[in-house]
Amino acid sequence: MIPIEPAASAADSAPAVQRDIQHYMRPGTLQLGSLPPLSLYIHLPWCLKKCPYCDFNSHEWRKGDAQSGLPEQRYVDALMADLEAALPLIWGRTVHSIFMGGGTPSLFSPAAIDRLIAGVRARVRMEPDCEITLEANPGTFEKDRFRAYRAAGVTRLSIGVQSFDDRFLQALGRVHDGAQARAAVDEAAAAFETFNLDIMYALPGQTLEDLDRDLQTALSFAPPHISIYHLTIEPNTYFAKFPPAVPEDDTAYAMLDRISETTALAGMQRYEISAYAKPGHACFHNTNYWQFGDYLGIGAGAHSKLSFAHRVVRQVRFRDPARYMDQALAGHALAQDNEVRRSELPFEYMLNALRLREGFKLQDYMERTGLPLSSIAKGLETAERKGLITRELGRVVPTERGFDFLSDLQELFLGD
Repeated sequence: MIPIEPAASAADSAPAVQRDIQHYMRPGTLQLGSLPPLSLYIHLPWCLKKCPYCDFNSHEWRKGDAQSGLPEQRYVDALMADLEAALPLIWGRTVHSIFMGGGTPSLFSPAAIDRLIAGVRARVRMEPDCEITLEANPGTFEKDRFRAYRAAGVTRLSIGVQSFDDRFLQALGRVHDGAQARAAVDEAAAAFETFNLDIMYALPGQTLEDLDRDLQTALSFAPPHISIYHLTIEPNTYFAKFPPAVPEDDTAYAMLDRISETTALAGMQRYEISAYAKPGHACFHNTNYWQFGDYLGIGAGAHSKLSFAHRVVRQVRFRDPARYMDQALAGHALAQDNEVRRSELPFEYMLNALRLREGFKLQDYMERTGLPLSSIAKGLETAERKGLITRELGRVVPTERGFDFLSDLQELFLGD
């Protein structure tokens, strides 16, 4: 899960003012009794091809380009410089998970990933069993490459399959075909105890029967984790300019019901709105996002959310990879550095926590935001009256109706 990114112009302006740690530690209006778990997100921004539905910060790179090859060494150097500059903000804190997202991180060689992970280990304190995820696409799959990532220290692979059907892969502009997808998943299953498959539904021309075939193929590999996303038409994408004909809402709802039924029969629990896992295989990194934990983001366009005793801060790195490398190596990777306004925190928290099937503890809300329960009392009362949540034993849990109308539920906590 990658946090929402701002428009390119917003993150490619002048560098943000460099502040020392005393600026973040000064008195403020919030009172955070403790800091949440800390994760590290590393953005590797290159892809072989920009998919027509993708609004992430990704940039095409083709083998044989005039500018030789992928600038692995310089980019890793920039990441390490970026991390070192951010260390004062996380002194003494332990990193519980690392997620390398993109882009297509599997374009980077196993040697580069090994150097990257070793560089992080040398600079931050990591949990002994730290979850380290790498996103990979079947179009960049080479036999034994996944095993080499495992040897480099990656503990969890997330494979961007999207579909096993060539018709839908072509409609989505993917660079791989169904045979490559099956070979990549088979290799991942042999190399990793925990791996994830990204699948999409409500695709152009897709029927319920088509979805069934994709699900059965995916489940035949016994994946410990599946993330299943509804195709959405995002602004500033090719699909936004040339929208494809997608299944009607009723068909999409039927598809979601089928997904929930089929995964449950395979022993998978829907623990988040789009995530299904077997016991013990939920993704810690993404769960930390949804529980309003902290994350330091390094890399082109990466986002951070960091908590201090009296404030919550969001940061954004420069988006353009070339500019990011120049700025990071000069010690100025930050394009934005803003304190989250007190009035915005309830919605920011609910935007994440209400995605979880188990909901959240009211005590966690107070600890993660530094706000009293009175700040969400009105929203909770309205949500309960509308049958969107239940409240018991200090926990707020979305109902089935709340899950079905999640956006309506979240909007109840928007500030005035």
